[in-house]
Amino acid sequence: MPATREDLFRYLDELGIAHSTLDHEPVFTVAEGEAIKAGLPGGHTKNLFLKDKKGRLVLVSALGDSAVPVNRLHRLAGCQRLSFAKEEDLWSALGVRPGSVTAFALMNDRSGSVCFVIEKALLDHDPVNFHPLRNDATTAISPDDLLAFARATGHEPLIADFAALAAAG
Repeated sequence: MPATREDLFRYLDELGIAHSTLDHEPVFTVAEGEAIKAGLPGGHTKNLFLKDKKGRLVLVSALGDSAVPVNRLHRLAGCQRLSFAKEEDLWSALGVRPGSVTAFALMNDRSGSVCFVIEKALLDHDPVNFHPLRNDATTAISPDDLLAFARATGHEPLIADFAALAAAG
């Protein structure tokens, strides 16, 4: 069974990671969350779950208004060209549904099969905001704690400058 929101909060507490959560109506896109974000400080995220032809999985966390250079990320992640993964892959690897993709779902990837890519610009914001495994709330943590969380789940984050990556094309 994938972790629940309560499991996530318990894990954050065990790691000594301060967190705050705002409950709200479910949101499925960055645009749908605009009104909610207006009242929350920090960096607001979009999260993409990608897969290459050989089955390599990549989770990308970026600022909500950033352009994600999907066609260039494969080099950074050491895999083939990436495309959006199927819902079944998302559920089996991260234990979340579309609309609820989040860096916090890394705690469900116990096999360590998911490569985690974070946009460098996201880490310039404090706090950073993610869904707590479901899209009916937003949880804020510090950028340093995001890195600590990822590492505690066995995922060494790849930090990427998306603007530079896109320009390098």
